[in-house]
Amino acid sequence: MRDFLTAMDAAPMYAEEGTTRVARVLAALGPKMLELSATQADGAHPYLVTPEHTQLARGVLGDKFLGVEQAVVLGQSREEFLRRAHEYLEIYTGLDNYKNNWRRLGFDDEDFVRGGSERLCDAMVVHGDEGVVLARIEDHLDAGADHVCLQVLGSDLFTAPFEEWRRLAVVTK
Repeated sequence: MRDFLTAMDAAPMYAEEGTTRVARVLAALGPKMLELSATQADGAHPYLVTPEHTQLARGVLGDKFLGVEQAVVLGQSREEFLRRAHEYLEIYTGLDNYKNNWRRLGFDDEDFVRGGSERLCDAMVVHGDEGVVLARIEDHLDAGADHVCLQVLGSDLFTAPFEEWRRLAVVTK
């Protein structure tokens, strides 16, 4: 990635803007990618992280942009929350980069069953009403995030959760 960013810096700009460098934010979880985000980019966009990770990332990034992702299940029963969270985490619990990051946050192999343990679901996906979601956004902002991107988990991975978006749009303006 370091070589790629260096090559980007050296590449000629043919756009009309000429010398204006486009801002770049890296998908970064671990310490090396966060450091690269601080030294060769304009910030980081961590995905599937806790407010604790946000605080760690802020410490590495200094004043660079930090935009974190927060998964949300708005309302719903505990059983429906877990179904949605397990479905969402299914692919990530099989990926080493996420598991390594979660290990740094205190999770272990027992949490990495496909779809995640309940403990992992509770940490990665906020569940509750609009007030609970707003509180988690505030937790990330207090930990140093500049922006919190909400990923609302609807009834399935292929149906846009329009109603939940509408509900959250009213309270997150």
